[in-house]
Amino acid sequence: MSAPEPALILASASPRRRELLARLGIEPVSIVAPNVDETPKRAELPRVYARRIARAKADNVAPDGALVLAADTVVAVGRRIIPKAATADQARSCLEMLSGRRHRVITAVLLRGPGGCLSERVVVSVVGFARLTPARITAYLETGEWQGKAGGYAIQGRAEAFVRFLSGSYSNVVGLPLFETAQLLRAAGCAVP
Repeated sequence: MSAPEPALILASASPRRRELLARLGIEPVSIVAPNVDETPKRAELPRVYARRIARAKADNVAPDGALVLAADTVVAVGRRIIPKAATADQARSCLEMLSGRRHRVITAVLLRGPGGCLSERVVVSVVGFARLTPARITAYLETGEWQGKAGGYAIQGRAEAFVRFLSGSYSNVVGLPLFETAQLLRAAGCAVP
C-alpha cells in the first residue's frame, strides 16, 4: 500500500502561480498569502533576494503536516532589482529601462516538507525587449496589465509583443518555472503527470 499523497499549501497571493500549478494538474488544498516585507536589502543581489523572499514566504506559512510551496520572481538588469510596479509612473520607468535591452527573470522556488526539510531551485530566463516608443509604453500602461507585476509587465498578456528574444523557461517569466516545480513536487511524493 502506497503512502497518501501529501497535501500542498501554496504560499502565494499570485493567481498566475495557481493557474500555472493547474497546468501541472495540481490543486493546492490551501492558498495562503504570506505577510512578508519584500523590500530589498542594501546592495542585495537579485538571486540572493529571490531566495531570501521565497524562504520568508515559506517560513510565514505553518506547514501543519503539509508541503508548502513558495516562490519569488525578480526582474533584474545587471545587479539591479527592478521593482513590482505599484503606479503607472513606476511601470513607465521600468519599461523605459527594459526598452531595447536584455534583462533576467529569476525565480526561486522552494518546497518545505512537514519535517522542515527544504528543496529549492533557482531558475533564470533571459528576455530581450524591442525598443519601445513612448506611445507604445503609454498604450500598454492603459491596459492595466502592469499592475503589481515585476518589471512592470506581464509576458502572458500584450507585453509578449515586446519580446524579441527569450532564452530559458517561459513559465518562469510568467511566475513559476513548471519543469523545476514539477521535479520538486515529484521528489516530495506528489503525483504530477
